[in-house]
Amino acid sequence: MDQSSAGAGGNSLTSVGPDAQKRRVCYFYDPEVGNYYYGQGHPMKPHRVRMTHSLLAHYGLLDQMQVFRPHPARDRDLCRFHADDYIAFLRTVTPETQHEQIRSLKRFNVGEDCPVFDGLYTYCQTYAGASVGGAVKLNHGHDIAINWSGGLHHAKKCEASGFCYVNDIVLAILELLKYQERVLYVDIDIHHGDGVEEAFYTTNRVMTVSFHKFGDYFPGTGDIRDIGYSEGKYYCLNVPLDDGIDDESYLFIFKPIMSKVMEMFRPGAVVLQCGADSLSGDRLGCFNLSIKGHAECVKFMRSFNVPLLLLGGGGYTIRNVARCWCYETGVALGQEIEDKMPVSEYYEYFGPDYTIHVAPSNMENKNTHQQLQDIKCKIVDNLSKLQHAPSVQFQERAPETKLPEPDEDQEDPDERHDPDSDMELDYHKPLEASARRSLTEGNRVKREFSEMETKDQHGSRVTTEHRGPEHMAEDIAPSKQTPPADANAMAMYAPGSVKAEPESSTKLPDPSAMHQKP
Repeated sequence: MDQSSAGAGGNSLTSVGPDAQKRRVCYFYDPEVGNYYYGQGHPMKPHRVRMTHSLLAHYGLLDQMQVFRPHPARDRDLCRFHADDYIAFLRTVTPETQHEQIRSLKRFNVGEDCPVFDGLYTYCQTYAGASVGGAVKLNHGHDIAINWSGGLHHAKKCEASGFCYVNDIVLAILELLKYQERVLYVDIDIHHGDGVEEAFYTTNRVMTVSFHKFGDYFPGTGDIRDIGYSEGKYYCLNVPLDDGIDDESYLFIFKPIMSKVMEMFRPGAVVLQCGADSLSGDRLGCFNLSIKGHAECVKFMRSFNVPLLLLGGGGYTIRNVARCWCYETGVALGQEIEDKMPVSEYYEYFGPDYTIHVAPSNMENKNTHQQLQDIKCKIVDNLSKLQHAPSVQFQERAPETKLPEPDEDQEDPDERHDPDSDMELDYHKPLEASARRSLTEGNRVKREFSEMETKDQHGSRVTTEHRGPEHMAEDIAPSKQTPPADANAMAMYAPGSVKAEPESSTKLPDPSAMHQKP
């Protein structure tokens, strides 16, 4: 199937103003993702990704992107970052057998926040495969790639954390580093992006920037004094914020910091984690951002014309998550979508207003102008200690992730997806163990059991001393420019026609029975 036949060929429509350049946008979605179910009362609901996809279809945005069904990541793909025994555990554990593996459950932090559920490993393969697939597309000419099922930034090399099992972000960054000398990671989830920061804490090839709630809040990390270690010193930036921050205050600190980061670091690609739990009214959050304010961060990073990977993340008031990620897909395409929603199968979720935008609350903003100014000055001061755009010695590039060639003999291109013929990726040693700061048991708890409960602050604050060495992946050596592989080698689906495969016995069969409406 010719890629140009997919809607507008992935080229976004022009927008008004200085940022009117077209972008070649691709979007990854698996129609099964909404079927995975963390369990009754658990705030993480993959169903929100299906709601987002429905809005995109009814707004006509799928027609303006190339739509791909991701190839599931295999064991060796996941083990580029994660430990072999951890991945083996995720692959084999089931709800029926977990009681026989109590020691492993504790060892890998799987249980309350990160439960064992039907299809867990397939779920991890799906969202990780989508993020790595997006990175491959950026390495081969796309301007923007989107995976709203990804962005699970808390997962560690050897353990699950904060609803996250596999760190798709780290895997995507490792893929980008095969072609890019430097990759920037930006996190606007309300929770600190600890798993990604930890993975790249000692390298100057990845800069991590996290804007998050800090102080008596999960995961307890992300102090402004945590700045990286060894070669990675000053390549880790943490922006600690307090309750109630609004659009004006957030953008007051976000834009100048990110402008300075782009000037000093000059990344070849940007990964933006768009966790929607920083929105006003989130079930687990305590910020007061509007959807437009949140999306302004996406628009701002898009304006630098650097390859951009947009990922999901947190977000627990699912009607607002779907609103946000739909609107931000429009931003990626250079489109301002109508506020009034089109009728869709999930239309009743968005009442009584049935609009994309929701007014923020009148909650107190505890971030004073002086506090934000002090944080901004400290961050900019740290950036001033960097050399402009660190140079790297060119070495042999890590083996490329190759996607399977489509079968030209098959009559229906929409049926080319073969779960057994996904990414070909040479095995690499996983990351070495990280010397993480010890967290109290309270800091490990992110879950809220009932919407009727008062919002928990997710753990106690930990001592914010500078960290010791934390080792990153061994296989992020600088890349040598070589002819790119076939960028069309991933199974592709025409916009709006991503076909669901037959229900698997590992997933709950009735989505409507799984997810309670808000």
